Amino acid sequence: MAWNEPGNNGNDKDPWNNKGGRDQGPPDLDEVFRKFSNKFGGIFGGKKSGNNSGGGLGGAGISFILIIAAIVWALSGIYTVKEAERGVVLQFGKYDRIAEPGLRWKMTFIETVIPVDIEAVRSLSASGFMLTEDENVVSVEFEVQYRVIDPYLYKFSVTNADNSLGEALDSALRYVVGHAKMDQVLTNGREVVRQNTWDELNKIIEPYNLGLIVTDVNFKDSRPPTEVKDAFDDAIAAQEDEERFIREAEAYAREIEPRARGQVTRMTQEAEGYQERITLEAQGEVARFEKLLPEYQAAKEVTRERLYIDAMQEVLGSSSKVIVDVKGGNNMMYLPLDKIMEKQGTATRVALPSSSDIQDLRNKVNTSRNSTVNSGNDRFNSDRFNNNGR
Repeated sequence: MAWNEPGNNGNDKDPWNNKGGRDQGPPDLDEVFRKFSNKFGGIFGGKKSGNNSGGGLGGAGISFILIIAAIVWALSGIYTVKEAERGVVLQFGKYDRIAEPGLRWKMTFIETVIPVDIEAVRSLSASGFMLTEDENVVSVEFEVQYRVIDPYLYKFSVTNADNSLGEALDSALRYVVGHAKMDQVLTNGREVVRQNTWDELNKIIEPYNLGLIVTDVNFKDSRPPTEVKDAFDDAIAAQEDEERFIREAEAYAREIEPRARGQVTRMTQEAEGYQERITLEAQGEVARFEKLLPEYQAAKEVTRERLYIDAMQEVLGSSSKVIVDVKGGNNMMYLPLDKIMEKQGTATRVALPSSSDIQDLRNKVNTSRNSTVNSGNDRFNSDRFNNNGR
């Protein structure tokens, strides 16, 4: 059963609040908006509009829209500055302050925040063909590393701090290379060129206050022009060989010099030891003779015989021959020399001399004994003469 048919328990109320007949159409939209405005106007203290008032939202609706807009505007000003950044705050395009890391708020449409990373290390390269002091052309490539230390100066001291630093690097590099020789740029003077470029770069950018600090300068590459590259490679190889030979010679000198000094020290010590040994032996001979002289004076024959035996023992002690004293005749005495030699671990050839050889040896021994005794007498007489002279 439809809601507007008879039998609806007498409840024929129109849901659109239309009074009167059943043939009325949908409600007027202006009436709906007026009722809505009246309700909100009562909430915010406004006056309700009558049924005959003009259309529109009225003062209460405008207030509501302004409040919503204010809330949206306030929320849109919330922003965050990262830990590694600093925010440069501008009011109507003019610098106002530096925003520290954290949750911040700005006035939307009035303030603008420019984030600047102050911890990141940035890099910038410069390269090209440059003329050296000796009028040669080299291709040089440099790289500079830097970071921002002052966000305000970085943004407002010059138009573009990064471009200014690149131009300063190119100028410093060409100045340093122009005052260096080609061999220094290509081989052994690369570190000097790098350090001089760093110093010159700092001098150039200092008056501009770019808000930057140069942390490192890298000498990446340097090479001659392609047309003469082979000749320069040969020259560099020759220089490397020269340095290698010099290092080898220095290493050889460091090896030989201590050895030569050791030999000199050893020879010096041997000479000093020989000198001391000869001196001590001479002193020992003198002391032995001084002790022997009283004995010789007391018993001349016995002393002569003992000197003779000592001399024979000294002369024949190292001889490999065995002499058998035969008193007359050609008798031979057998000695087991092979057994003796086996015990000593050596093989010695033994020859038994004839009687003529024995007689010659006796004559030599007697001559040696007489010379020894005469020498002792001469030394004794000389010492006695010296003592008497004193």
